[in-house]
Amino acid sequence: MFTIIKENLQGKKVFWFFAITQVVYFTMILVTIPKVAGFADNLKIFDIRQFGYTYQEAIELLNNLGAEGRNIYLYRQIPLDLIYPGLFGISFCLILAFFLNKLNLLNTKLIYLTILPLISGGFDYLENFSIIAMLRSFPEVSQNLVIFASNFTIIKSILTTLYFLVLIFVLLKLGYKKILHKSN
Repeated sequence: MFTIIKENLQGKKVFWFFAITQVVYFTMILVTIPKVAGFADNLKIFDIRQFGYTYQEAIELLNNLGAEGRNIYLYRQIPLDLIYPGLFGISFCLILAFFLNKLNLLNTKLIYLTILPLISGGFDYLENFSIIAMLRSFPEVSQNLVIFASNFTIIKSILTTLYFLVLIFVLLKLGYKKILHKSN
């Protein structure tokens, strides 16, 4: 896997993966999530509840969405969110690898950090499949399903946050190295 990462660190390739990922992301953030949220009566939808949700909160959201809102969630938001985790995992894996390479740190144990977005994307898929199951089984949603979905959301959020902290640290290190290089 790390060989594949190293073979795909050309700037243009990394940029295009990132750009496509952002198009999907902003389509969800600006179009499909607000559309679903419009039916949610000011409740956050599952995907953006970083700290998870209880069974009661899940049922309240599903009730508030109504049949039309659940349909839009299932057939408009979820299809995009089945594309996004893979794009996120690949593009942000390559971004971190690209900058680690610039710091000559790619051939160290730090390369293992590049898999964080891939793992986060995996949990995003588990979250999405759980949301699909909740939407399709409503009103007969099991508590265990909600617990799994909520936990997948929390784990995805933790891994994503950890990834961005690592990326910020790497970018700061790269910036510091460039400033140091210019002053010498």
